[in-house]
Amino acid sequence: MTPAAPAYRRLSVEERRSQLLEAALSLFAHRVPEDVSLDDVAEAAGVSRPLVYRYFPGGKQQLYEAALRSAADELHHCFDEPHDGPLLPRLARVLDRYLTFVGRHDAGFSALLQGGSVVETSRTTAIVDGVRRAAAEAIYSHLAVAEPGPRLRMTVRMWITAVEAASLIWLDEDKQPPADELRDWLVDQFVAVLMVTAARDAQTAELVRGALAAET
Repeated sequence: MTPAAPAYRRLSVEERRSQLLEAALSLFAHRVPEDVSLDDVAEAAGVSRPLVYRYFPGGKQQLYEAALRSAADELHHCFDEPHDGPLLPRLARVLDRYLTFVGRHDAGFSALLQGGSVVETSRTTAIVDGVRRAAAEAIYSHLAVAEPGPRLRMTVRMWITAVEAASLIWLDEDKQPPADELRDWLVDQFVAVLMVTAARDAQTAELVRGALAAET
């Protein structure tokens, strides 16, 4: 006897939207946004182009921004780390998740951070900046600093910029050095910039004496 075909189930609105976003993210991860068409997304999702427009009437721009928000939400989760145990191993675990994300999204990550895309707008820039602010706030939280001063804020933001730049170079260099080596080097960079700032800033000096004293 021929097995019965599985019963067809119509996807809910949210399920269909998630399916389209997943297809778009998989394409944007490996190709720059301007090289991805709505036909590509429809084909990857196994649906028709009109169906993509039904869920994203603003076309490719709306779909790209929605996919970017979805990726930003995933990046936010990279910063979810319990405040238990030594500080530097916590930072290393966050970087492990971040570099895994970077490795998976490859060309899309490069296009996102380098800018210049034809689909880049003030809204997409705001989404990226929101991720950077969330990363900084997560660092302040793990440092147990409620009100970071200007020098500490500048130091943390400079380090986040350095992490982004290192990630782009890492992708250009075919993901060399290995991710665990890059992670450890970025952790060392974090300690180094804090110690440099500590020589000029009392708040940062107190952090180095306290939170980092047992680890450096």
